[in-house]
Amino acid sequence: MFEALKQLPPDPILQLMQAFREDTRPNKVDLGIGVYKDDAGNTPIMASVHEAERRLLEGETTKSYVGPAGAAGFNESMARLILGESSGLIRDGRVSVIQTPGGCGALRMAAEFFRLCQPDTKVWVSTPTWANHIPLLGGAGLDICEYPYLNRQTLTVDFQAMLDTLEGAEAGDVVLLHGCCHNPSGADLTFEQWRSVTELIQRKGLLPFVDMAYQGLGEGLEEDAAGLRYLASQVPEMVIAASCSKNFGLYRERTGALMLISATAAINQAATSQLLSVVRSHYSMPPAHGAAIVETILGDDVLRADWQGELNAMCERILGLRHAFADALAPAGDFGFIARQRGMFSFLGIPPEQVRQLREEHGIYMLESSRVNVAGLNARVLPQVASAIRGLI
Repeated sequence: MFEALKQLPPDPILQLMQAFREDTRPNKVDLGIGVYKDDAGNTPIMASVHEAERRLLEGETTKSYVGPAGAAGFNESMARLILGESSGLIRDGRVSVIQTPGGCGALRMAAEFFRLCQPDTKVWVSTPTWANHIPLLGGAGLDICEYPYLNRQTLTVDFQAMLDTLEGAEAGDVVLLHGCCHNPSGADLTFEQWRSVTELIQRKGLLPFVDMAYQGLGEGLEEDAAGLRYLASQVPEMVIAASCSKNFGLYRERTGALMLISATAAINQAATSQLLSVVRSHYSMPPAHGAAIVETILGDDVLRADWQGELNAMCERILGLRHAFADALAPAGDFGFIARQRGMFSFLGIPPEQVRQLREEHGIYMLESSRVNVAGLNARVLPQVASAIRGLI
């Protein structure tokens, strides 16, 4: 059965990780891997997560399954975190949430659900988008269409081109939007642009699908959800994939959620039953530990306040690094877009040969697209990185 299989080329991000590990230079810098890092260059466990785990270990009495939908407390907490504590959608029974194995699990289960609803579903994704969006959605058999998003010259949102292209979408098509902290560009829609996209979606009869992977790491928990919440308040149906990897630091715990918003409570109940049948035929039950941590934190006022303080500090650190990085690069040109963008990622806009030169001559690792993880910088390495980049330009 396996004899005819051909060796696939390595994933470029995983290949970069391996090359960085094997580099013996003491001053090497990793700006490629998309995880948050603190000033010491570590990806820490949040103190609130440590405390939640301590309580779980002391109080947990079983390792039995949690069921295909996952933990009800986690699901309810995620709905309120994303849609707001006073959301009328939740109150009216129009919202359901299932716990998934990470944001990837949420994206793939959404894709399988779309295919169940409409086998020839088209999903429109931004150019560029997160590299794994297309394999996760296309791997379920969905047709992938692209809409322009980032102007490669200005490294800002090419909003008119986005709207013009989406005018060609047909009723029933799915439009994938990044809730905040666009990966990989860092260029987010303004609230007014969210309003314009919402009007187009309503008028064309499209289904919005929002990937919310970085809530709290752009400008704050509430601010980062403003566009998503406005869209949700205006449309009859919507799907949201959420990840707890970044804002809770639960990368390896694979903790995510998939949310359905329907026109009525009755429709939502029927749709959720179909979604759960999809889950049952794939991984059957989600992992419990990460979701239990999130539920513990969001269900305790003191722990939640501690977590929010830690998250705010991470957000402020990233914003500070953005401004410092843009200032340090200023002598080489206009890099002000880095300070204006949000989240962990930005493109530098330099060609692949210069990216390779940075890696080979200076031990500075980033993707060949010139996407950098701003959170990989710190006060020690930022001058070194900026000096190397200025020397190329």
